[in-house]
Amino acid sequence: MRPNGTPLVSTIQERCRVCYTCVRECPAKAIRIADRQAEVIVERCIGCGNCVRVCSQRAKRVLSDLPVVRGLLADGEKLAAILAPSFPAEFHDLPADLMVGMLRRVGFTYVHEVGFGADLVARAYRRLLEDEPEKRFIATTCPAVVAYVERYQPELVGALVPIVSPMIAMARVLRQLYGDGVRIVFVGPCIAKKDEARDDAVCDEIDAVLTFRELYELFDERMIEPYDAAPSDFDPPCAGSGALFPVSRGMLQAASIDEDLAAGKVVAADGSRGFVEAIREFGTGDMDVQLLEVLCCNGCIMGPGMTTDAPLFRRRARISRYVRSRMTDQRQDDWRRDLARFAGCDLVRTFARCDQRVAAPSDAEIEQVMRRMGKFQPEDELNCGACGYETCREHAVAICKGLAESEMCLPYTIEQLRVTCQELTRSNEQLATTQEALMQSEKLASMGQLAAGIAHEVNNPLGTVLMLAHVLREEAPPESELHTDLSMIAREADRCKRIVSGLLHFARRNKVEAQMTDLRELLEHTLRMLPPPPGVNATATSAGDTWAEIDRDQIQQVLTNLITNAYAAMPTGGRLELSAQGTDARVDVCVRDTGHGIPAEYRTKIFEPFFSTKPAGAGTGLGLSVTYGIIKMHRGDIRVDSNADPAAGATGTAFTVTLPRRRINPPEELNHARN
Repeated sequence: MRPNGTPLVSTIQERCRVCYTCVRECPAKAIRIADRQAEVIVERCIGCGNCVRVCSQRAKRVLSDLPVVRGLLADGEKLAAILAPSFPAEFHDLPADLMVGMLRRVGFTYVHEVGFGADLVARAYRRLLEDEPEKRFIATTCPAVVAYVERYQPELVGALVPIVSPMIAMARVLRQLYGDGVRIVFVGPCIAKKDEARDDAVCDEIDAVLTFRELYELFDERMIEPYDAAPSDFDPPCAGSGALFPVSRGMLQAASIDEDLAAGKVVAADGSRGFVEAIREFGTGDMDVQLLEVLCCNGCIMGPGMTTDAPLFRRRARISRYVRSRMTDQRQDDWRRDLARFAGCDLVRTFARCDQRVAAPSDAEIEQVMRRMGKFQPEDELNCGACGYETCREHAVAICKGLAESEMCLPYTIEQLRVTCQELTRSNEQLATTQEALMQSEKLASMGQLAAGIAHEVNNPLGTVLMLAHVLREEAPPESELHTDLSMIAREADRCKRIVSGLLHFARRNKVEAQMTDLRELLEHTLRMLPPPPGVNATATSAGDTWAEIDRDQIQQVLTNLITNAYAAMPTGGRLELSAQGTDARVDVCVRDTGHGIPAEYRTKIFEPFFSTKPAGAGTGLGLSVTYGIIKMHRGDIRVDSNADPAAGATGTAFTVTLPRRRINPPEELNHARN
């Protein structure tokens, strides 16, 4: 096993975009999503490298053995490089003899083909199947498959072929050739080989494992180019048909084992999905075969340590061409002689259980997670696969096991986003309303200060003017022009006094003298005080409990202002509808008329002091400002709906006043009460 639990593959967090592709492609489900980051679980990882291959952001880092190789080269000991038989698919533009020359230039004393170890393994497989025809086996040439069985199908460990991989076989050949002092570095396309080299059963065989990608880095570090290297052939023993091992079913051909579909004694499977399904069926007994030959990749030529972007069959063709070029008569004679020479090489190994299965959650736990993700009915389970799991239920199981998060579900996340957007919209609307109220309050406060100053300065001299005008008018003959002029002065002065009185009322900081009042009765009382003009039909209705804690006089003033404005909006007649409706928390009072309506451009200004749509001299523009202030002091709200365009429908205006049923005193009134 790896020392100190060092992860074979780790995530570069700043590059990870959490796309869940690695989760989807991991056959062992060894990737946990936690805090919106993909994390490879060391104990569960089988080293297949699928996550490395599919990550478009290059956010997966593979444990590098380059520091170990640098140390071995620096020690000056005899160092052997054993090259995986898939190298022609990677270095297709580099002749084999130049490749060997570059490795010797790096500092390797010996350069060998792992293909010869594959030949020994293939022969051992054939003998095993002949000697034990009744036993069922799973091939062990792929270290990722071995790791998967040990971790996730430990009951099948006894079915693993007890024969080493070609890499270990070649290492044992070299130790037989050069003694135990030789140091060996494997170079190939598979990152699972790094784990295999550290497995307790064979940990003394291989000193370091380099992928082809790491070999390129080593060449770059030492500035070694093909034209710098002297062509050189591999050191014997040379490879034969074992060079076909990196191609799917290549082992079967090398061992002269037929995948006879009619006999059904041998089945080959490859790929991250195919091998898992094949092993599962082998374990259940559905697959009655003598040998299951499985590879985690679509052949080693598709391993994650490859850098070429050539398609699968082009890589296969490169392997085939290389094998044909090497199978000369002389080489075949040497090959047979070497096979006989190393026939007694020990190729036996053992395997150990390393069960990483997590107990399945209960149905109740799964259902609870499903409900949390908004999946209450079977039709809610879209099984879209966006989370990296094939079904919603598999995703829920992974959540229960601590391997996934609810937020990985795309439909769930979209729904959460929609809810959040709705909440933001409501918050923005509330903020806009609050901002509008604040601006209105600032205007009212400023106008209140101004009005108080004006009213104080104007009221006294205005009273004098009015008194003297009345005295002089009484002394003047009624038919005289002077009497007419004095009457006009008195009338206009009286109007000024009403304006000043409105200013004083607007500026005055009234307290709310709250008491329980029936708004239905107050509505009817106000309507009796303000009988409708000719041509106007006024009605009052109510529904529910209409009692509320209000200041009766102030709310009556609000109703008076609204009813008076409604009458003024219907100079040729119409209909006035008054209504009061109570709920548990509030009472709504609506004053609706069928008048000419308020133009849209005026609706944001109607509560501003001194704004009026009435002709000059017909109003002060303070009525709705005072109304707004009273309602806000009651912690209520006022809303206006109006249509002034006959083409859009019936014209008219509706003011809706909302008052809380129970009034909570504001902090300043509470402080005043305490004082």
